[in-house]
Amino acid sequence: MVSKFLVLSLLVSLVVAKPMARNMKLHESREHAPAGFVRSGAADADKELKLRIALVQNNPEGLIDALYAVSTPDSASYGEHLSKEEVEKFVVPSAATSEAVNAWLKESGLTVSATSPAGDWLTVSVPVNKANELFDADFAVYTHSDTGKQIVRTLSYSIPAELSGHLDFVHPTISFSNPYGTRPVVSTPFVKPAKRAIEPLATCSTTAVTPACVESIYGIPKTLATSTSNTLAVSGFIEQYANKADLKSFLTKYRTDLSSSTTFTLQTLDGGSNPQSGSEAGTEANLDIQYTVGIASGVPVTFISVGDDYQDGDLEGFLDIVNLLLGESNPPQVLTTSYGENESDISRALANNLCTAYAQLGARGTSILFASGDGGVSGSQSGSCTKFVPTFPSGCPYMTSVGATQLSSSSGAETAASFSSGGFSNYFGVPSYQSSVVSSYISSIGTTNSGKYNASGRAYPDVAAIGTNLEIVGFPENPPAVSPWEAG
Repeated sequence: MVSKFLVLSLLVSLVVAKPMARNMKLHESREHAPAGFVRSGAADADKELKLRIALVQNNPEGLIDALYAVSTPDSASYGEHLSKEEVEKFVVPSAATSEAVNAWLKESGLTVSATSPAGDWLTVSVPVNKANELFDADFAVYTHSDTGKQIVRTLSYSIPAELSGHLDFVHPTISFSNPYGTRPVVSTPFVKPAKRAIEPLATCSTTAVTPACVESIYGIPKTLATSTSNTLAVSGFIEQYANKADLKSFLTKYRTDLSSSTTFTLQTLDGGSNPQSGSEAGTEANLDIQYTVGIASGVPVTFISVGDDYQDGDLEGFLDIVNLLLGESNPPQVLTTSYGENESDISRALANNLCTAYAQLGARGTSILFASGDGGVSGSQSGSCTKFVPTFPSGCPYMTSVGATQLSSSSGAETAASFSSGGFSNYFGVPSYQSSVVSSYISSIGTTNSGKYNASGRAYPDVAAIGTNLEIVGFPENPPAVSPWEAG
């Protein structure tokens, strides 16, 4: 009797101490790591992983309907942008979703924190061995062959079947951060100038483009903006810093009608900064800030510097910067970014979630601009491919993808820049606003490149602008091997 009682007691204690066994269901997987990554071995069992868990949003379809309603000129609601609270109502998880996921995490002994304004993102810290157990995963170390960068990822993971419809996805798991993906998009070989300051040119040139040239091409007025409530944000990543002294020199040379003291404000997140040493000036950051301030005459500009302590894993601050702005009562009217990834490097679920975040900002009145990429049909950077490589976020239909043009050396006419990325998304379908032009384009090219792209995908870029040989002021002492620029 005593022996049986002890056995029963032990069984009860085990049930209390460990979560109940669950029916697990495969949630996300990929066949292999992206090109350039190789598995180096199992991850250290005690290594702490910071995992973000996305909850299913309650009405993302309603959000998209609202976005189109306020963005379509012939809509009765055109221009009537939503408030922070109105947008959050579409994406806040249902009470049942929050309760189910939080109860499971608590049962698993994890401490949870909400990390988005609407509470649709949760963050937990968990050692590798427990993460493998919780998600039926195999977290391993993957090494990027060219750079030696190592990351911990799994090629598949499962969730309890009862959480289907509540737990959207776990991140970072099957997405891989491409060390080249968030580099500034590039065009022509960099040649270090003899002087930091470049002499202005009087007219447009095929080898040197100035603000006056850009204004002339597109009919941009020089008159100062009159509304101080309008703001424009320029994002900065990977330690690209915008230098105020260089901006002052740029305005002195190229916008003599603007006060040379015109500058920008700084906003930081994820440990970002913006040191002002000339040797730390970033070519991409300087270019973005100089042409934003130098052409958007009198519009208040903010430089948002994103550090390396990002909370969104493979998105390297892309989602963090959106959540930062979504948390503000009055986000900027424009957010422009000159960085991007290859679409296939991140999971479909992750791409869809970030795209919906852009829709949230758009519904609140923020126009989101991204460079389309610099690898033609091979993705964000130049490379080889048998099938065309879409870029992200350009495939998202709720932002504006911007390609690059150049001035023809023979005629001076504006033509497409050969390096500018374009194509069709594999994740997002053709939006209604593109359906007729995409259909016409597909018909016009016939069988050309048939099978190399997704003919039913969202097409990009949406627009293109001059994107080569722009004159800027200021270079770091150790410049990159390429001169970054794409319209963005």
